[in-house]
Amino acid sequence: MASNGSDSSGSGRRPVIGVTTYLERTRYGAWDVEAAVLARTYVDVVAAAGGNPVLLPPLDDWQAESVAFLDGLVLAGGADVDPARYGQRPHPRTGNLRPDRDAAEFALARAALEVGLPMIGVCRGMQVLNAVLGGTLVQHVPDVTGATTHQPAVGQFANNPVSLVPGSRLAEILGPSAVVSCSHHQAIDRLGAGLTVAATAADGTIEAVELSTADFVLGVQWHPEQDAEVRLFKALVDNTRRSDR
Repeated sequence: MASNGSDSSGSGRRPVIGVTTYLERTRYGAWDVEAAVLARTYVDVVAAAGGNPVLLPPLDDWQAESVAFLDGLVLAGGADVDPARYGQRPHPRTGNLRPDRDAAEFALARAALEVGLPMIGVCRGMQVLNAVLGGTLVQHVPDVTGATTHQPAVGQFANNPVSLVPGSRLAEILGPSAVVSCSHHQAIDRLGAGLTVAATAADGTIEAVELSTADFVLGVQWHPEQDAEVRLFKALVDNTRRSDR
């Protein structure tokens, strides 16, 4: 176990789980300012899983040594990834690009992979992971499926069944199938290096991936924090306790 792991000394220290944030104009109290924000559901589910959630600002200079204080990482959901990051031109429906966030999370994901940090990518976070590893995205899923079942409207969730691949780490955690909350119009097209499919939707859309070369690196296209799905985050916390970084 690493010296910055949690419980080998009996101290009861909760593993430090970094969760990415994003900059938005935000109003609270008497203030109207740019702030680093994150949906509270992420904080609640990481805490419920036994982790100590720490919010990570979108800085673009993350390196291996600067993530050393973390025991695990969650790449949160959000805006579309800039297609230039995976060698494509923007689709007409690709929008709300955030170059600052892309720079920060690509650097952070690379640093986390370099040091073997246990990690979960949520929705956009899974897409970031895939692009970092050289994969590409479908920029507008309805062009492929002919339906909006993965995102009925912007800002709305759909309850979709997914099938988990037998023998996958994700199937060990969640079982052979699940009904999950989706809100995405993009998805993985070509898999990044080392990634394997861990779950699919009925229309064939890739809904989860795992990194075969890592102890615990998962991506889910849905929003487990929306469902208060603690099992996935508890698995992240448990794997920080077993990690030896």
